[in-house]
Amino acid sequence: MISSCSSDWDAIAVTCQRSKVGKLLPDALYVHVSALESLDPLLQGYECAAREMAAHPEGITLVKFKLKQPSISYLLYPEFDSDPHPALQVSIQVNLQSHEVNFRDYSDSENPFILHRKETFVTPDYPHYQQFAALTRQEEALGLLDHPRAIGTRLAWEERLAQFKVTFQGHTLVHRSLLNAPSTQVKIDRHKAAISRNDFSKPVRLALEAGLLHQGMTFFDYGCGQGSDIDRVAKLGCESSGWDPYYRPDASLVAADVVNLGYVINVIESQAERRQALIKAWELTRQMLIVAAQVLIAQGNSQIAYGDGVITSRNTFQKYYDQEELKLYIDQVLGVDSVPAGLGIYFVFRDEAQAQTFRASRFRSRVSVPKVQLANKRFEDYKELLTPLMTFFTERGRLPTLEELPEAAVLNTEFGTLRRAFQIVLQATNPQEWDAISDRRRHDLLVYLALSHFGRRPKLRDLTPVVQNDIKSLFGSYQQACAAADLMLMSLGNLNVIAERCKQSAIGQKRPNSLWVHISAIEVLDPLLRLYEGCASRTIGRPQEANVVKFHFRQPRISYLFYPDFDTDPHPALHTSMQIDLRDLHVHYRDYDPDDNPPLLHQKDLMVTADYPLYEKFAKLTRQETDWGLLDDLGAIYDRQGWQKCLEEHCAEVKGHRVVWRKDADPYQVKLVKSRRQQRISCIALKENHQTKPSNLDSHSSL
Repeated sequence: MISSCSSDWDAIAVTCQRSKVGKLLPDALYVHVSALESLDPLLQGYECAAREMAAHPEGITLVKFKLKQPSISYLLYPEFDSDPHPALQVSIQVNLQSHEVNFRDYSDSENPFILHRKETFVTPDYPHYQQFAALTRQEEALGLLDHPRAIGTRLAWEERLAQFKVTFQGHTLVHRSLLNAPSTQVKIDRHKAAISRNDFSKPVRLALEAGLLHQGMTFFDYGCGQGSDIDRVAKLGCESSGWDPYYRPDASLVAADVVNLGYVINVIESQAERRQALIKAWELTRQMLIVAAQVLIAQGNSQIAYGDGVITSRNTFQKYYDQEELKLYIDQVLGVDSVPAGLGIYFVFRDEAQAQTFRASRFRSRVSVPKVQLANKRFEDYKELLTPLMTFFTERGRLPTLEELPEAAVLNTEFGTLRRAFQIVLQATNPQEWDAISDRRRHDLLVYLALSHFGRRPKLRDLTPVVQNDIKSLFGSYQQACAAADLMLMSLGNLNVIAERCKQSAIGQKRPNSLWVHISAIEVLDPLLRLYEGCASRTIGRPQEANVVKFHFRQPRISYLFYPDFDTDPHPALHTSMQIDLRDLHVHYRDYDPDDNPPLLHQKDLMVTADYPLYEKFAKLTRQETDWGLLDDLGAIYDRQGWQKCLEEHCAEVKGHRVVWRKDADPYQVKLVKSRRQQRISCIALKENHQTKPSNLDSHSSL
């Protein structure tokens, strides 16, 4: 017998809310029968008990776990696989508290309940998962799934489809007017997809920030639109030009060091022309090709389905790629191993050494030049000359060769060798800080080399001379470096090791099955955890909007979470999550409706380092909330409704990053809360006093 107020039931409800399997709605978790074995063992046992009470119903499609009462429903959708939006035929509800079993038949209903987003009910290895997900992307792009509460029944859904003038061919949306029309009759205004920008486009900006496009280089924008990138790049001292079939049709196609194919292939409705544009841009590329395409669904209610994309209200075409789909497309068409630079943005390099240098740079952590701590006259006399040497060591974790430092000749003349010159630096600074820098650079290289195992690991000659020198100095040889990297990579196969590193991490918020870390703190994590995250970002790329990374350690997964107001909101709401399964690199996106009780973030100070600009502000709020008892039950305050309930029970509200009394709180309730707070503070003080008070043995230890 399960009591609705028992701790067992509370644990079941919380486990449902945190489940990564199934479709979670405000009142229930829905799971396809094929995914039951992937659920938390607690839920599996709970469902088995209900199945026995229901006399083992056969042919069931979905299992519905209710969140607000100990009840499970078994739902039958006979055409789940074949119908894009199947109708409910039978419901069997089991109350695990009263043991009541209720049967309902919807087979004769004129307006039955129907399903949307079928991929959310199953696991990624389900045979039709990709087909279901592709349909959902089409429907999202079209705006069909806006206001989901209004489309839960067949008649309401058919009304929505009629409004948008679309129908289905299998699991593909098509516009009714285009159903029998040959594609040659459809005229797309591609030029209207070009937009006017006030700054560099995102792909070009990333190339600039990475130092891959700079003064003296040539730049060509293939499909340049109105040409804003061309003009801005020219102002940086680059020879810049471009071509566009509408805005600059007479411009010459010229080869350049960097070629940009930014948001072009996603607006070409012809698959053959799309492929040709990618090939032509690559032919013009001397050093690096930038390829960018839309990967996140842009929702709207003024688009119609067409081909493998949608036609917008402006009569432009848009194809929305999955991130992994875009990389696969680029690599297959060009025969390359493209490098993710951001969500929907890839860099393709002509020179393998340049590609490897860029890959390595993505895993280089930021370190600062150690500060001078001891007064040293000789150091002060040569400070200006020694500064470049200190900067180089900070960048590479080692001393330079004579060819790598322009000031090397002068330093040799003054000190005899670069090593003797660096001894002067060590006398004025903390030597341990320099050792830590060498360790950090060694770990950076280990992560990079370990991840290169997944692609074509470069030969030593494929690396630039400076990286070759890094490896020789920090590891002795390339063979030793690769062996150490492979050993670290092998450790990833043991999730127990990952779990232990997560639990021991000095940075991050520790949860039962995961570690949560702000994006700014990734580089200071244990090298194995950096490698774990790198397995996701190397192929997929980190979404630029994401600001929290979730390290799962029960399943090999990494999640990138976007909290739009992380810095300004004391308890920001989750907006978007992108979960990557490291077994097959499948990406699962999820958007959270701000009006639909989204998860909230607490204790932000645990996720950042002590030098984060707002660390003290975050930490002060956490201390205050702890004193008030607001954080005693983190499971109960997981979402917005739970947090609001907790605040009300404590007669509190949060203003800015500060907890204050509610002005409309009941005076008697305030008195009770204050009494509990005082008792809590007294207990903590007594405990601390007991821990610090010396024992009799301590007081006589000198005898």
